[in-house]
Amino acid sequence: TERCQGTVRDISGPTVLVLHVKRTGWVLSNVNEPETISGHMYRMAIISFLLDENDNVNRDRVMKISLVHDMAESVVGDLTPLCGVSEEDKHTREVAAMEHFITLVGEKAGNEMFNLFMEYEDQKTPEAKLVKDLDRFDMILQAFEYETSQNRIGTLEEFFKSTEGKFTHPKVKQWVEELYEQRKQTLGELTESS
Repeated sequence: TERCQGTVRDISGPTVLVLHVKRTGWVLSNVNEPETISGHMYRMAIISFLLDENDNVNRDRVMKISLVHDMAESVVGDLTPLCGVSEEDKHTREVAAMEHFITLVGEKAGNEMFNLFMEYEDQKTPEAKLVKDLDRFDMILQAFEYETSQNRIGTLEEFFKSTEGKFTHPKVKQWVEELYEQRKQTLGELTESS
């Protein structure tokens, strides 16, 4: 029990941080009450429940990758291209953070989290590529939700533009098309009522 208690106590710091760290893009865009890193990862995992056998991926693996893909940000922060950190430096920092988690939670859980993170980073498996699509989809879905709930339709266009042509999985592409159609209708309705 001592080892178990130490593991829970040791991991609580980084997991508490990931619960509270706000996503940088939303903060820089002056979004009210922006989502946290953990909220983003959790919603991606929940969205993956919508996958089925026709999607040709291991759904449980997609969920696990979704839940760890941004965990390193609890240590290094949510680094965006606007932060002035190169992709290589960001990757190095995040790998070091994930390696540190191994010392916090032990070899078994730590190595699994690290390997899932590296699978995402390497983008070689269908599951990792799908999680990348979910990452981008969640971002534009969140942008649309902010635009509608905060009465700022069209003001987060940069998030939509940054993902154009980058989706690869057929199901996610379908969701993106549906979201774009919904956004187009919402923009049209607001233009007509102005």
